Amino acid sequence: MTDGITRRRTLALAGSALAAPFLNTGLARAAYDVGVTDKEIKLGTTATYSGPVSAIATYGEAQVAYFKMINDKGGINGRMINLISLDNAFSPPKTVEQTRKLVEDDNVFAIVGALGTPTNAAVQKYLNDKKAPNLFFTSGSERFNDPKTFPWIVPLYPSYVAQGMVYGRYLLKMKPSAKIGVLYENDDLGRDYLRGLKQGLGDKAATMIVAEKPHEITDPTIDNVVIAIQAAGADTFVQFTNQRYAAQGIRKAASMNWKPMQIVCSNAASIATTFVPAGLENCKGVLSARWEKAPNDPTFANDPGVQDFRKFAAQYMPRYNLDDLNAIPGYNSACATAEVLKRCGNELTRENLLKQATSLKDLALPMLLNGVTLSNSSSDYAAFHGMELIQFDGEKFVGQGEIIKI
Repeated sequence: MTDGITRRRTLALAGSALAAPFLNTGLARAAYDVGVTDKEIKLGTTATYSGPVSAIATYGEAQVAYFKMINDKGGINGRMINLISLDNAFSPPKTVEQTRKLVEDDNVFAIVGALGTPTNAAVQKYLNDKKAPNLFFTSGSERFNDPKTFPWIVPLYPSYVAQGMVYGRYLLKMKPSAKIGVLYENDDLGRDYLRGLKQGLGDKAATMIVAEKPHEITDPTIDNVVIAIQAAGADTFVQFTNQRYAAQGIRKAASMNWKPMQIVCSNAASIATTFVPAGLENCKGVLSARWEKAPNDPTFANDPGVQDFRKFAAQYMPRYNLDDLNAIPGYNSACATAEVLKRCGNELTRENLLKQATSLKDLALPMLLNGVTLSNSSSDYAAFHGMELIQFDGEKFVGQGEIIKI
């Protein structure tokens, strides 16, 4: 990846349903903090353009492209958005280095939409102590929903614990005699999902879970872990990990002619970067969850939000594969960021930005499932309150029913 992609600046406004409200050029009585002028709002973020999970690079690319679109339409309240996106290589030390540069050298107004649980954890205290907002980043770890201790840290992703509970309740209802083997990342992501699964299973967790096997994000392979889970007698294989390892797990199970019921967490539910490498024939029947629309799914072919996204991708991300769902949370994060900047008007202080970002009420974004909206408060930053179970039919994900409240 070249420097041109690891450090990019954009100037842009949305061509979707969110576009029209941003055009407001009245600049009288403006109140500014660092990173803001009459003509520009400077933002920073880090994303994974290299390293062990570089397959999710389109997450950051979508953010950059979105704000390019915003600026091409006239900006937000007459100001161009200068988003500086730096590579964190999914490395906590690298994230600290890059985030310090954004805050102390580039003097950004806020960090927005940064990716990853270990990466955001590495800068949580630093940004909070600096009173530099870290808004709408992608991690469902419950450690980040702590307004009392870390008021400047505002996530935008469904809780991993809540997602784990949904899977647990589903298994309790649909397969109460399941012998469950769990493979999980040995970090906040994996442990939160596992905790939620146990909460969903309730008193049956101790007897239904026959194996809990962690792995490290640096492990070259998880084959031995999969072998151990099968050996424990599991007939249900649950993976709370990222796309690279989920693909390995599905592929290894198939090579062993092991045919358990399979669940992968939403983080790994990507056709392009999990199921294609694993072999689509090996993934039929795999369950997961979603709260976002899939741009290449015929189910959403006539959806206005998806149609706008496809036009956006064609113009601003011409090499993007529509089966790669990693871009969607990046796009949604950018949409939410644009919305709160618009609501700030000319009071572009960090305090007002935080206020607007933590007072969402039924905010609908173009690429969220119909019926899923964002609401939070100054005492509870959790913004997602619904999701849908899905199953892969060999070509696409199929919804399994109504929106489940979380």
